Amino acid sequence: MLIDLPEKVRSIITKLQDRGFEAYAVGGCVRDCCLGRTPDDWDITTNALPQQVKSIFRRTVDIGIKHGTVKVMIGNDGFEITTYRIDGMYEDSRHPSEVTFTKELKEDLSRRDFTINAMAYSDRDGIVDLFGGMDDLKAGMIRAVGDPKQRFSEDALRILRALRFSAKFGYELEEETKKAVTMLAPTLEAISAERIREETEKLICSDNPDRLIQAYELKVTRVFFPEWNAMMECEQNTPHHFANVGVHTVCAMKYVVDHFAHIPSENKRVLMIATLLHDIAKPVMKTTGPDGVDHFKGHPEEGVKMAEAFLRRLKYDNDTITKVKKLVRYHDERPQLSFPAVRRFIADVGVSNMDDLMRLKVADLYAHAEYMFDDKLHHVNTLQEMYEKIIRDGDCLSVKDLAVNGYDLMQNGIAAGPDMGAALDRLLALVLEDPAMNEKDRLLKALKTPV
Repeated sequence: MLIDLPEKVRSIITKLQDRGFEAYAVGGCVRDCCLGRTPDDWDITTNALPQQVKSIFRRTVDIGIKHGTVKVMIGNDGFEITTYRIDGMYEDSRHPSEVTFTKELKEDLSRRDFTINAMAYSDRDGIVDLFGGMDDLKAGMIRAVGDPKQRFSEDALRILRALRFSAKFGYELEEETKKAVTMLAPTLEAISAERIREETEKLICSDNPDRLIQAYELKVTRVFFPEWNAMMECEQNTPHHFANVGVHTVCAMKYVVDHFAHIPSENKRVLMIATLLHDIAKPVMKTTGPDGVDHFKGHPEEGVKMAEAFLRRLKYDNDTITKVKKLVRYHDERPQLSFPAVRRFIADVGVSNMDDLMRLKVADLYAHAEYMFDDKLHHVNTLQEMYEKIIRDGDCLSVKDLAVNGYDLMQNGIAAGPDMGAALDRLLALVLEDPAMNEKDRLLKALKTPV
């Protein structure tokens, strides 16, 4: 099989070969090309030592020279070139204590995580596949290179990477690899929250978020996401649902994947995280009535707290946390279908969050049972129509859109501070009730009217 290497990658490999060294594109870029995908980046491996690489190329950056990696700059593009190496002992379930450079490509490939990521390519030699990566691509299989227990012992993050690649490509885990995942899942405790977040988010935002169920079954999520275990074990004996909380959640996530692929990537990222967490509090808020029917009163409010705790545990940024909390809080809210009530609802949610909230509401609904489905869908559709009309009409929905500001209020005897905040909130309430009130003279007159 021939791979159409980018010209800059080809030139690097050719220049190394012309100097008498071996050189190959390696890893994920080769895998993606074999699948007909466009690689995000290109890694190159060689038997040239770092100093030899530096002597061949004019512009280089030492980004990991202790581990054999030099970045070669061509124009504005950087390409990582790593010397063939053998990793020493892994003392922290993540990083080798030392590396040893080797002249053998096979030894370098043998230390990589999965067979589909352990292939190399050059125009001169074609695809070098020493561990059956092509066969596993054809079979749709994620298989560790060599002994999976050894691979996961070297780097516990590979446990999550196995599930992430399974989700990314829709592949199954090979049986021995699967057993090793379960056996060594507890070693994920040694991995930083940031690394776990990165891999978990890629799984969540993939086309196959149902792999979260497998992560539960393989005892992976109990290490860093015990709330998910509780969701998978929380039955919903109610006419509104057909599955436990976890399965319902995955169904909603699949709806997002299938119906909202067109939305901006940042919106989809936040929406998928919020969909994952929208019912996170159901297990702790569950009660069962005398008739045996389960209830989850207050789960959105408690869900805000639990979602924030989870996101902070994984070191998420404040902007993501704020957006997700809004979606979790209001996903189950059913405002009265009057324009004043819907305007108040939009003001509470925030205009910037409304599109994602409506998407979450639809995904959540389609993951419910058929009981009262038409009535619920009518409410969501009507709410959507009213929201769109309010936006088209340019109705005032926040204090900053009022026809008066803090200076106007000070000119009318309102001191800065809590009194001014209360006055602005009171005026906003009037405008949400009646958009025609949003005129400066009318608002200042209303300001002088006793409450």
